[in-house]
Amino acid sequence: VSAPMEAWLTTRGLKTLGVRMDRHSSNATAIARWLLEQDEVEHVYYPGLPEHPGHDLAAAQMKDFGGMISVTFKGGAEAAKKVAESTHVFLLAESLGGIESLMNYPSDMTHASVKGTELAVPENLVRLSVGIEDLEDLITDLDQAIATLRQS
Repeated sequence: VSAPMEAWLTTRGLKTLGVRMDRHSSNATAIARWLLEQDEVEHVYYPGLPEHPGHDLAAAQMKDFGGMISVTFKGGAEAAKKVAESTHVFLLAESLGGIESLMNYPSDMTHASVKGTELAVPENLVRLSVGIEDLEDLITDLDQAIATLRQS
């Protein structure tokens, strides 16, 4: 049973859930498409992209595709960390899923305990939880972070 304050916060949050999810999804779709054009990017994993192997299933099951994107970088683990640690709008965080844009490199964060096993994730993988901020601000932030790879 929720306490009164938690129940009120849940009720309040549900009133804007639809608009927030619309913004998460539209921002993530635009960012996933933008990431595909970046030379430093090896692969973009987002079910909203038609080339994603799960796209047809996701399209049949979902109204939209959400705000989670995974991306691998050609420069390996160091490139992934450099991008994740060079953003200003995207915050480095283990827990993803708030209204703000968050990012992590799972190999050393959320999945560090399974390194070297069959459950390990690629070391050059970064996960983005795309928030509801202004799309241009998000892309500018990612662009300047990826630009740091060109300076190396």
